[in-house]
Amino acid sequence: MHISDIFAQQRPTLSFEFFPPKTSEASEALLTAVSELAAFKPSFVSVTYGAGGSTRQLTHDLVVRIKAEAGIETVPHLTCVCHSEAEIGGILERYAAAGVGNILALGGDPPRNLAGYNRADDAFQHAADLVAFIQKFNQTGAHPDKRGFGVGVAGFPEGHPSTPNRMLEMDYLKAKVDAGADYICTQLFFDNHDFLDFRDRCRLAGIHVPIIAGIMPVTSSSGMRRMADLAGGARYPAKLLRALARCGSDEAAVERVGVHYATEQCADLLNNEVDGIHFYTLNKSKATREIYASLGLRDTEGARHRTAA
Repeated sequence: MHISDIFAQQRPTLSFEFFPPKTSEASEALLTAVSELAAFKPSFVSVTYGAGGSTRQLTHDLVVRIKAEAGIETVPHLTCVCHSEAEIGGILERYAAAGVGNILALGGDPPRNLAGYNRADDAFQHAADLVAFIQKFNQTGAHPDKRGFGVGVAGFPEGHPSTPNRMLEMDYLKAKVDAGADYICTQLFFDNHDFLDFRDRCRLAGIHVPIIAGIMPVTSSSGMRRMADLAGGARYPAKLLRALARCGSDEAAVERVGVHYATEQCADLLNNEVDGIHFYTLNKSKATREIYASLGLRDTEGARHRTAA
């Protein structure tokens, strides 16, 4: 289903993100999480993507499997890094043939095993270039949907780590939308004021596509530090830090505080008429299920019974 149809039918959208597992054990654990979260009837799920061939095939296989077995609209990530136009064209053809309706187009980072990789060799230097190429592919009529792929792009409520000039950052985001992006999914954040200000600045800049808020609950002390690295420097508000400090070394308490904080974030976002909430699940379902239950989102009572069975 094209993302524009999803937004027309569901506001706010509620969605999850997964990454391709690298072992059979991790694959089974992920499929269990997908099954548990499918009971909540998500608007869609997304699957991350590794540059340089690290998880390209794994991403494709997982996307097709989730779509076929869980019956959920599945949005694969696609990055500019380490790609030629022919490679991207081939990937789009495979997804179109599999009935995949949407793509999340990202700039991406060079893989860690390719130290000193020269981005100048890539066909697409910016996400806007990739969006434009996908729209060009859409015009060929190769996709079963005459509109072609729906396209999402990333937004950064706390600022893009490589663009300290926030006005220039907004120019870059608008370029992605002008190239044909249908919606924006934000990087994770922990202060809703950052997101709401970002949304207001988007509207002032003439960006009127739906903006989905990215939420990742803190579930462990070590995970908190990894999250900051992955997000390019996530800002943890003092309110959250104080609450986590009271937990000391009690990791179960850290998880409870993190889930409670994320639940309050989500409730406030819903009260502020957010277009959608996208949960970064880290391939686990427990925290997201608890947030759903606390907020009364989508058939949560039936989902709790099904996942407990």
